Amino acid sequence: MDELTSKLKGFGLETVPQQPNTYPTLNPFDIYRSHITELLAQTTGLDPKIIYPTLQWTAKLDAGDLQLAVPALRQKGKDPKAYAEEIGKKFPESPLVGPPMVNGPFIGFFFKPDALTSLVIPMILTSGPSFGFNPNLGLRDPSNPKAGRKKMIVEFSSPNIAKPFHAGHLRSTIIGGFLANLYEGAGWDVTRMNYLGDWGKQYGVLAVGFDKFGSEEELLKNPIGHLYDVYVKISKISHDEGEEMKALKEQITQAKEKGEDSAELEAKLKKIQDEGVDEQARKYFKRMVDGDPEALGVWKRFRELSIEKYKKTYARLNIKYDEYSGESQVKDESMDAAAKMLEESGVSEKSEGAVIVDLTKYNAKKLGKALVKKKDGTSLYLTRDIGAAAERFEKYHFDKMIYVVASQQDLHLAQLFKIMEVMGRKDISDRCQHINFGMVLGMSTRKGTAKFLDDILEEVGDKMHEVMRKNDDKYQQIEDPVKTADTLGISAVMVQDMKGKRINNYSFDMDRMCSFEGDTGPYLQYAHARLCSIQRKARAANPDLPATTSDLLAAADFSLLKETHAHDLVRQLASWPDVFINTVKTQEPATVLTYLFKMAHALSSSYDVLQVIGSERELMVSRLALYGAALQVLGNGMRLLGLNPVERM
Repeated sequence: MDELTSKLKGFGLETVPQQPNTYPTLNPFDIYRSHITELLAQTTGLDPKIIYPTLQWTAKLDAGDLQLAVPALRQKGKDPKAYAEEIGKKFPESPLVGPPMVNGPFIGFFFKPDALTSLVIPMILTSGPSFGFNPNLGLRDPSNPKAGRKKMIVEFSSPNIAKPFHAGHLRSTIIGGFLANLYEGAGWDVTRMNYLGDWGKQYGVLAVGFDKFGSEEELLKNPIGHLYDVYVKISKISHDEGEEMKALKEQITQAKEKGEDSAELEAKLKKIQDEGVDEQARKYFKRMVDGDPEALGVWKRFRELSIEKYKKTYARLNIKYDEYSGESQVKDESMDAAAKMLEESGVSEKSEGAVIVDLTKYNAKKLGKALVKKKDGTSLYLTRDIGAAAERFEKYHFDKMIYVVASQQDLHLAQLFKIMEVMGRKDISDRCQHINFGMVLGMSTRKGTAKFLDDILEEVGDKMHEVMRKNDDKYQQIEDPVKTADTLGISAVMVQDMKGKRINNYSFDMDRMCSFEGDTGPYLQYAHARLCSIQRKARAANPDLPATTSDLLAAADFSLLKETHAHDLVRQLASWPDVFINTVKTQEPATVLTYLFKMAHALSSSYDVLQVIGSERELMVSRLALYGAALQVLGNGMRLLGLNPVERM
């Protein structure tokens, strides 16, 4: 703050403009919004609290950096256009802001380029990886940092062990990883949780199948793939047995109708019922539920080997977890407590032997009737999920818990939150949020219908490698082409996933997303790599250029950056902290991507005008600082999305 105060004094401002809940040392736009608010309050006599929220971004830079919609001031009896003219004429001269531009009921404010440049570039380069992020947003009480940080759980990915990691899990993984990064950047204490599908009779089926088809060697080599293959084989036998039982029952009925002896058919049917896969699986899972050490040991081994494999795959996506939870980890006592609470509060009721919650009684007609216990007494996902939420609240005391789950589960999660509310756990339900997303269309891999994440990434990496080979000169300069192709392929998948609004479906288009043209992952990576290349080449050609950030800033004369391209680029860079805060509100990765592509386009059009190599030394240093700031912001935005920026490609 002292440094900022000193700098603004150099422009003629005695104090740092700061409206309530603004962060001028972190966000240049907060300085300008506060400053314009002060000047408008002086000339109009209006309360700053009314003025400040009306200063909004503009859609295009030629409309200004900030814009005031005069009708938003809600001044009765004043014609908006005439009032806008009056405000524009009365606006005093400012060291930071040029004369306003009035357009009907709108007033555009333009930041003076010299002041903005000398504020923004040093702020970016000294803040480095933290520029744009705002850890104050996660404080429980901004006026008292000792009160601690808000706690967040993000539950995402959540695949089923021994089943394909399908497109829905891929979307959940990408979006959940981004949200966890976002809230960490906002200063929240974030716990990343993977709630695995790791319990139920299917694990009995899997254990029976492993006895029959399992291979220790294959299990250690590729646990998820091998367990899936085993599961498919044993499930086919179980399905065939089911069909055979159905046929036998019909034959027995027909035999009895004809008065024929059906004893042999009945013996066959009984043998399948008593010894078939379904019964073996039921008995095996019963052993697991009863705590049989041998049965649990096999299940635990499958689970642990699968998690180790998942960890390696997630690492490729820059994803990490603080906790691998799962259906198996929810205690029976928690589910029993939930069922008891539902019953005692009169929320649940019996219906034809099952237990339901009729949510239509609670002004929630769309939620219908939710089944919480089957006729046979088996608990369902809802009771397990209520138990899990209660356990997490007890353990983490979270302020917010986000479930990143496909839109197909909208009803389930809406029922879950409503049931918790009406059963008296509003303290939990009010803190829960479902972040949903649409489907991926047209995704296919070499393995056919089983869409394993590794297969998806391998196929995209191969495609990216193929594209890279087309430029042999650049290809030869890359130290590890296979690793770079893998990184670019992952960027291609992630950017295609995050480009549109989460709720939209999108088509998985391999050729389109691997292109270096248009708004794709490789195009964004290319923008980053090109900025790195400019830095490398400039320093190689001029070894005496300032080596550290502080030396570069001391040597840079920002008044030399006179071109419109330079000013427009600085204006874009200045808005990154605002984009971040807006993203916390929208929870949409597309908010960040739209900004990054806009910046990449501005960079692309500036290279011919703002050349570094070949310029006079002082100009070279200043442009190097400008491009260094752009590199930092681009990298910060990419890392927020979970991308790993490359330096060569």
